[in-house]
Amino acid sequence: MTTLTAEQITRDNVAAACQLAVEPHQKDFVAPVAVSLAEAYTQPDVAWPRLILRDGEPVAFVMGAFDPDAEFDFFRCGIWRLNVGAGVQGRGYGRFAVETVLEEARRRGNTAVTVLWLPAEGGPEDFYLKLGFRPTGQTHHGEVVGRIDL
Repeated sequence: MTTLTAEQITRDNVAAACQLAVEPHQKDFVAPVAVSLAEAYTQPDVAWPRLILRDGEPVAFVMGAFDPDAEFDFFRCGIWRLNVGAGVQGRGYGRFAVETVLEEARRRGNTAVTVLWLPAEGGPEDFYLKLGFRPTGQTHHGEVVGRIDL
């Protein structure tokens, strides 16, 4: 039986997290994990990075963002990044990663979660729509703002 866990990024797993890479055709849609962790380091009160492990092996990375004072409402509670490893996509790891952020959002008392995506072929739009996110009608720098109610 496979066990999925979401772990905090620590000095013991940061190298493994940074080695996680998406499929080559997806590199235009999401920043590398190392960039995400650098952003998390500069905003530790907002960023919520987690490494997703399958039986102890890294398969995905997700970073939630929780900033109730953000200027834009869609940056107050959301999924900032999601990277599912090349070769292991389509196995539920991305869904599990998103669920960990939704669970944390609920724990913090939020009633909705947002995510932004580029509306382009090969992008993550279909994935987020299948999970129940719906476009809000807003865009930010050409990205669609999606929202799911909790």
